[in-house]
Amino acid sequence: MLLAALLFCLSRPCEAGRVYIDINAPYLRKIPTAIPIFRDMAGGQTQGQVANKLSDLLTASLDFTGFFKILNRESFLENSEEAGLVQQEINFSNWTVIGAELLIKGGFKYNGDLLEVELRLFDTFSGRLIVGRRYTGRMEDRRRIIHRFCNEVILRLTGRPGIFSSQIAFVSTTTGVKELYIADFDGYDPRQFTKSGTISMFPAWSSDGRWLAYTDYERGQPDLFIRNIKSKQDTVVSLKGFSITPAWVPGQFALAASLSHKGNPSIYLLSGSGKILRKLTRHWGIDVAPTYSPDGKKFAFVSNRSGSPQIYIQNVKDGKVRRLTYEGKYNSWPQWSPRGNYIAYVGSSNTFSDIYVIRADGKGRKQLTRNAGHNESPTWSPDGTLIAFSSTREGPSRIYVMNANGTDQRRLLVLKGEQSNPSWSPRLTGR
Repeated sequence: MLLAALLFCLSRPCEAGRVYIDINAPYLRKIPTAIPIFRDMAGGQTQGQVANKLSDLLTASLDFTGFFKILNRESFLENSEEAGLVQQEINFSNWTVIGAELLIKGGFKYNGDLLEVELRLFDTFSGRLIVGRRYTGRMEDRRRIIHRFCNEVILRLTGRPGIFSSQIAFVSTTTGVKELYIADFDGYDPRQFTKSGTISMFPAWSSDGRWLAYTDYERGQPDLFIRNIKSKQDTVVSLKGFSITPAWVPGQFALAASLSHKGNPSIYLLSGSGKILRKLTRHWGIDVAPTYSPDGKKFAFVSNRSGSPQIYIQNVKDGKVRRLTYEGKYNSWPQWSPRGNYIAYVGSSNTFSDIYVIRADGKGRKQLTRNAGHNESPTWSPDGTLIAFSSTREGPSRIYVMNANGTDQRRLLVLKGEQSNPSWSPRLTGR
């Protein structure tokens, strides 16, 4: 458990209101950033392994965001064991001369199982402290400590909270059947969530991160499960036909799902306790895969009402529907971005499936993946800067992540079997 996180006061405000990173920019410039090895503030040099673990974790975590160009430590001009952490002790010209625009200094004390960590982010050109924090916890808390500071860094640099308290749910065949797993945002610590021994799929996080809705064949048919993440207490919606592709209403304990208990699959609104509240789509076609706009006023979904699967948007208030996608014969799996400006989706051809984004007004269509197997199931990070997805580009289906503009595509994790159908959580409290 993290014992304490203390803000130490800034001597003066650091360029109040300045945004270092514009996450809305279509082509983001990575900021050159130096992260030296943490200093052992106890005065000895016996904790080199701890110093490396902490600094490497901070480096990897910030690098994951795609916002930073992390500079090679071999280019540094100072000895991290001898250098200080406060402004007056730092020769900022040593950092600007190697191209660093940001500098993160870290120090620690480790005694028994008690870990104290001090972290400071500086603007090297102005020589100002942007943010500083001091944390106390146990060695097992080091990821939480580093990630709390990373969230502070991103908040100060972008004006928006970071992703470091988020998780990703996904489907894996590690056990031989499709079960749901949950891992940290960077693929760390994957753990099995369902143990039905059959087929689990379509995970969807509630907006408070406390519940996971999904489809499961545990009872012999595709039922809708609504399960509490911590207590594992669940509600089962068991109806004739199938109950699939759940999507939570933003800010409410309610969700939409595609149900076929009365004939053709249509989208219904349900309470978090599984009670059907009303039918949302009314058409002879097949309607599946709803996804809500962040304000909850609209939802996108997939329908074959035009003859082939295409994406439509419906107003919640008056039920008016308009078609969103016209290019491509098979478009599916829409996912509304957290900022509400784009919808990611899958466009399929006879050869490949690829990830696209399109503005909610139907303009600005852009292909993000190409010539790399089947790419499916896009899901946005809670800040809207990253997209996780599944791909067969290396053979078996794996989970990958990329920047929202399609750059820096990299594999998230590898487990036995295949991984697919990722779902990114909101920011989770208490992490």
